Amino acid sequence: MAAGSTSSKDLYMGLDFSTQQLKLVVIDENLKILLEESVKFDDLEKYNTSSGCHISPDGLTVTSPTIMWVEAVDVILGKLVNSNFDFSKIKAISGSGQQHGSVFWKNGSGEMLKNLNPKHSLKSQLVDSFSVPDSPIWMDSSTSEQCIKLELAAGGAQALADITGSKAYERFTGNQILKVIENAPNAYKDTERISLVSSFGATLFCGAYCEIDESDGSGMNLFNIKTRAWEPKLIDACSKDLADKLGNPVPSVTIQGSISLYFVNKYGFVPSCQIVSFTGDNPASLAGMRLMESDIAVSLGSSDVVFLWLEDPIMKTEGHVFVNPVDTSAYMALLCFKNGSLTREFVRDHHTDNKSWTEFEQLLNLQPIGNNGNIGFYFPIAEIIPGNVEGFYYFDSSDMPVQDFSPAEHVRAIIESQFLSRRIHAENMGFNLDGCRILATGGASNNSAILQVMSDIFNAPVYTQEVANSASLGAAMIAMHAVKVTTDEIPYTYRLKKKGLQFQRVASPTPGSKEIYDIMAKRYRNLEKQVIQMHSSKAKGKV
Repeated sequence: MAAGSTSSKDLYMGLDFSTQQLKLVVIDENLKILLEESVKFDDLEKYNTSSGCHISPDGLTVTSPTIMWVEAVDVILGKLVNSNFDFSKIKAISGSGQQHGSVFWKNGSGEMLKNLNPKHSLKSQLVDSFSVPDSPIWMDSSTSEQCIKLELAAGGAQALADITGSKAYERFTGNQILKVIENAPNAYKDTERISLVSSFGATLFCGAYCEIDESDGSGMNLFNIKTRAWEPKLIDACSKDLADKLGNPVPSVTIQGSISLYFVNKYGFVPSCQIVSFTGDNPASLAGMRLMESDIAVSLGSSDVVFLWLEDPIMKTEGHVFVNPVDTSAYMALLCFKNGSLTREFVRDHHTDNKSWTEFEQLLNLQPIGNNGNIGFYFPIAEIIPGNVEGFYYFDSSDMPVQDFSPAEHVRAIIESQFLSRRIHAENMGFNLDGCRILATGGASNNSAILQVMSDIFNAPVYTQEVANSASLGAAMIAMHAVKVTTDEIPYTYRLKKKGLQFQRVASPTPGSKEIYDIMAKRYRNLEKQVIQMHSSKAKGKV
């Protein structure tokens, strides 16, 4: 975008360090997107990454070169220079990073950050600044031993979930840090500061170590989401000096400082440009979707992800609870279901003649609401919730197992069972369906027949909005809110409620559907327990 095409008013920048690319958006005060840019990490050929990462031969260890992310900042800002973008209009910057990635800054790096020379690139000056040059990321699953140790330190999986919002997960940063402490003690000793990918991004722009924000910090298995502080017994289980290397967590809307003079002198940012805490990509997406109390967001992608705004969450060993990024007195929950769109496609391909969505929808509408009481469980790949269950299980209206359904029954059963699952597990986390609304995103949010079933099962209206790159957009929105709330104290959700990106109502509950699905939800809850037992017995029989 050329400088002359931007608004004369204050602008706000959001960046997203995702797994595969660095994305950037610039918005004005009306949430109008004025500029979008990106850099794919695989295009930075010297790193030889695949989808932004390196995977070990056994598939367990997954990392990304930290300096690659630094170079991506050089490249993306260079693109803006080439388009004559006017950096002086940026009033504040925030960002997001793939959750559960970690950055280990080498001793002396803090001083280097303060004295960056604008005549040289970030990459050339920071290339030797990381004691662990390859950052562990969320795809890593090599820390099973460390997970056991942290759960033991907490008093068990449920106790760890009660404290941190999640049981131990191999990808979570606390377990990754403990692995470095145990397997690379010299690298840990040479570490001055540990950042998440998010706070690493903020650090680059601030020219000084930025604190981890509370929302992204909730995905570490180290942070007490009730006290909003590191949990001493979990820190001590890793290393007694770990808290010093992590710093002090802060709310997601905290202004961490002014932009580094490096960026002022090299690109023309104004010295007063504020750097707001960067957060995780999931919390930033919640902000970008403008989720508020009584909202549930359902992302219908390869996997289905459910975002919940919660005031008083129930901690479970399934799913995750984070500190809410835009309301520090509230929480957000995240539920991930591996069998999403790919499983819907699997049923379509096996039970329609032409493998077409048109025929799929015809069969879906052929069956009545409630599918005459038939309920199916479709897990062609091992599910996350319920954990590791795999296979196909079919039940009739009397909850008796059956061998098969008709094609139309299968089509309705897959859609009903998926949304019944999303509903009961949202309720398990403490979400109240009364008066809620659903925000639907992802590929399947374009399918009106599927959205109608979701509306009926949740007894809630369904809305969509055009939100591309919701994490970077949410980060830009957080940046704007953070600088304004210091003077007007207007809540985030109220500030953005009537601005651009209007929601479109696409489905409303069918009269009479609530009574049918309330009964089916109770049945589904009991049948899911039965399926877990059936799968367990089947698995034991294979041993």
